[in-house]
Amino acid sequence: MKTYALFIGCNIPARVKQYETAARAVLKELSIGVKDFPLFNCCGYPMRNIDETAYLLSAAKNLALAENHGLDILALCKCCFGSLKIADHKLREDEKLRADMNRQLAAHDLKYEGKTEIKHFLSVLYHDVGLNALKHSIGKSYQDLKIATHYGCHALRPSKITGFDNPVAPVLFDELVKVTGAESVHWDQRLECCGAPLTGIQDKLSMDLMHKKLESARTAEADYICVACPWCQIQFDTVQSIMITQHDNGPPLPSILYPQLIGLCIGLESEVLGIQNNRLDISQITSFFKEE
Repeated sequence: MKTYALFIGCNIPARVKQYETAARAVLKELSIGVKDFPLFNCCGYPMRNIDETAYLLSAAKNLALAENHGLDILALCKCCFGSLKIADHKLREDEKLRADMNRQLAAHDLKYEGKTEIKHFLSVLYHDVGLNALKHSIGKSYQDLKIATHYGCHALRPSKITGFDNPVAPVLFDELVKVTGAESVHWDQRLECCGAPLTGIQDKLSMDLMHKKLESARTAEADYICVACPWCQIQFDTVQSIMITQHDNGPPLPSILYPQLIGLCIGLESEVLGIQNNRLDISQITSFFKEE
């Protein structure tokens, strides 16, 4: 059983706790070990365009902590994943920058040497566990269930650094959905931004982006949107709930986190997966299970 340093980030424990509990439960069932690091801090992303040194030092500390224990990082958040990958790339490529960061990390008895790999939750399932092993872990399969996969921006771009998937025609998430028996539908807006960076700054524009995405997924006749990022989940779940109260036209299109989607197939209880914590009701998804 391989063990990873689990990087939860800031947003998940504060606003999308069900993502963490569902992911932990799924990883345990798949014999993937995780180690918690109480000293992990912010990935640095909020400072990236304000103070690059602060951003890189924050990221470098996380990387050095995992490296000190000989572990690769498993990130749940696409934003954290991308932020750590970019910082790791910069530090690997720039010897002077790396030396400067290490001088500051020395105060914490840490040193960054670029020996830790950063992976996203979906990457671990796809590459390390593998589709065949996932299929064997499933006890129930969906039937006639249509899912719109939302890849998220920070995993796909910049593609040469993140290495997550083809940024123009990704398939990784779709294949993981197909493992559950569900159909991954094609929808025109699937690679567009969900609007999360604008929430709280330009709410109208953020909701306009969301409206276009929801209309695209509805046109594709999706039953649910599936995500694997807390920011995207907040947009499709919480912000969509607000849009509904403001009479956004169109029926609700609930969002389900991928560990919830596959966790139900594995046989995990809905309470363990935090199904009840989603704002928009997704409990009816079990009605799509294939009759035995």
